[in-house]
Amino acid sequence: MSTAAATPADPTRHFAFWPKRQPRELDTPDTSLWANLDITHRRYADRPAFVFFDRVISYRELFSSVEKLAGWLQQVAGVKKGDRVALCLQNSPQFVIAYYAVLRADAVVVPVNPMNKAAELTHYITDPVARVAIVGSDLAAAWIAANQEVAATKPDMALQHLLVTRYCDEMSNGALPAGGFPDAWRAWLDLAVDMPTYATAWRDAMGAGLTASAPIAGPDDLAVLPYTSGTTGLPKGCMHTHRTIMHNVVSGAVWANGSSAVVSLAVVPMFHITGMLYGLHVPIYLGSCAVIMPRWDRDVAGRLISTYKVTSWTMVPTMMIDLLASPNVAQYDLSSLQYIGGGGAAMPQAVAQKLLDQFGLKFVEGYGLTETAAPSHSNPPDAPKQQCLGVPYVGTDSRVVNPDTLAPCAIGESGEIVIHGPQVFKGYWQNRSATEAAFVEIDGKQFFRSGDMGRVDEDGYFFMTDRLKRMINASGFKVWPAEVEALLFRHPAVAEACVISTRDPYRGETVKAVIVLRHDARETTAQQIIDWAHDNMAAYKVPRIVEFADALPKSGSGKVMWRALQERESTG
Repeated sequence: MSTAAATPADPTRHFAFWPKRQPRELDTPDTSLWANLDITHRRYADRPAFVFFDRVISYRELFSSVEKLAGWLQQVAGVKKGDRVALCLQNSPQFVIAYYAVLRADAVVVPVNPMNKAAELTHYITDPVARVAIVGSDLAAAWIAANQEVAATKPDMALQHLLVTRYCDEMSNGALPAGGFPDAWRAWLDLAVDMPTYATAWRDAMGAGLTASAPIAGPDDLAVLPYTSGTTGLPKGCMHTHRTIMHNVVSGAVWANGSSAVVSLAVVPMFHITGMLYGLHVPIYLGSCAVIMPRWDRDVAGRLISTYKVTSWTMVPTMMIDLLASPNVAQYDLSSLQYIGGGGAAMPQAVAQKLLDQFGLKFVEGYGLTETAAPSHSNPPDAPKQQCLGVPYVGTDSRVVNPDTLAPCAIGESGEIVIHGPQVFKGYWQNRSATEAAFVEIDGKQFFRSGDMGRVDEDGYFFMTDRLKRMINASGFKVWPAEVEALLFRHPAVAEACVISTRDPYRGETVKAVIVLRHDARETTAQQIIDWAHDNMAAYKVPRIVEFADALPKSGSGKVMWRALQERESTG
């Protein structure tokens, strides 16, 4: 680890813009995340917790369902304290129930992107050593195929139990309502699948009537293991305890002036750290109500905001852009919205100004990573700046330093954003070298190296300038080129591949692959590569553009010079 003695000049200057009546630091409760549901259930048993199409689920019902599933996990699936349980679902009551049931069973949630294909899913079985997975019926086939591959190559690491749910299992009367969603959704919302002998249907598990033993997990036990990719290798698990997540749960509730009266729109995917925090944990902590959208659809969103008088919406900016572009937008009543914010990509200034002028809404942009349990920075709700990451979050010390020397950067000077705070993860799962590389010591404190380049203005607000890490940000989804390249190499026609970003008018950035074909496969077309990618990787990772080359530029040591291709693309 490196050490730097200097400190930035006046690192507290942003406190001049701190939200009034908001604390600068908070003591994190010495309880588990599951305790939040237990407490809220006792306080607000009959209040609506979640709305899912035609079903309103009270906290009493939610608590009861969590208890039942936790009993099944322990008594049938054999889940013990500290075991990892994979969770792969679209946003749904089942996601909420399963997540809290895993915590109630003293185990660890491994949230998995439902867009992943079988070739990608094997890693989420073997790396965390997950013996149990809870999945939607629309995703079951991919998990079964992935487990077959694991069983064939690493039989001692295969799943032992697969719990499968149809999304209509938690709708009124266990059936799809007549409408309220696009017709294309009907097929996967009520999909029945053939299941192997190690699989159990959701209704059977919930109907078993089993109870869990008394909870024993504490605030410093591992709670969730979300995965993030990087410049090299396969995705890495970020070790978050109940305490690291809890800090941002409590801070997020306070930052937005949250109360039990809030009605939020839960549309950011719950497997993602932001959707997990604001669609799942914060509503349960507050005892408020969240309206769940399983997938994005602008007109469904408009109707739900109007019908349920949604007051708070955390989003990816492209969602708001899409909603405002709907030909039906004038039919929707957005007047109930009081707080809107998000991150993952910058909100275009013209759209932010339209929201302010037309609806009186200030978009509160934030910044964070999986490693920081979502926000490490956020704009003060009363004094946000546009195209800005915000100021260091509650209890957070963040600085901009020279990435080589760790010396503090002057106001306006670009450097690497480093972060110290109670929400920072505890390291990468079973990866000591990556953990050591991720942290540096400055002034006697451990700071996480974000890999993002930024600057600080005279008011103490942070702005993004560039990235040290090789990452593509497509509509808020992080695409790691090394991971896409590793998947492309499985294509029989691909000899070499280099993935870079290219500008996109809607996504901001999108994925481009520069490919050298094998000599015996020169007839392969770009569309064939793209079609294959759709079958073998999550849709957001798929190259939208494929360019063929005779050779890739390489350094003297033989490494592909991806920066040369990226610079050519960026300046071309």
